[in-house]
Amino acid sequence: MRLNDVHQGIQKRKKARRVGRGTGSGRGKTCGRGHKGQKSRAGSSASVIFQGGTMPLVRRIPKRGFNNRFALNVTTVNVADLERTFQDGDEVNPETLRVKSLAKGRYDVLKILGDGTLTRRLKVSAHRFSQSAREKIEQAGGEVCVLGGQSQPSKKASPSS
Repeated sequence: MRLNDVHQGIQKRKKARRVGRGTGSGRGKTCGRGHKGQKSRAGSSASVIFQGGTMPLVRRIPKRGFNNRFALNVTTVNVADLERTFQDGDEVNPETLRVKSLAKGRYDVLKILGDGTLTRRLKVSAHRFSQSAREKIEQAGGEVCVLGGQSQPSKKASPSS
């Protein structure tokens, strides 16, 4: 075999199959659709979940609960975890938390919770803070920085009618 023979006969775009061009072509008369039936007709296209008239599996399985596909995926980190992992004067942000394996995986919002105690001065950057976490960080002499992007929803009063 030679190097110039490697791609011999390989085409980038496959030619469309020409059907209905006589019996000698092997795709004449019924054009590969067979005789009669739903799929032999022009314009036939069954639903993706169609199972020959039987109730489809998708509709047979019970559906329970509520699934909010627009809900944000919130990852939480406790103040006690920050105390255990970081040193005095460190900067805490989503990148450093990922490196220290405190905020793994995919998430939309990072929230710091106030479970535990904090004695170290840390500059903490996150999307949301619980009230107790904010107080503990500031009480320890640290700094709270709220990140942009996904932020805490505003608590607007609904208009009464």
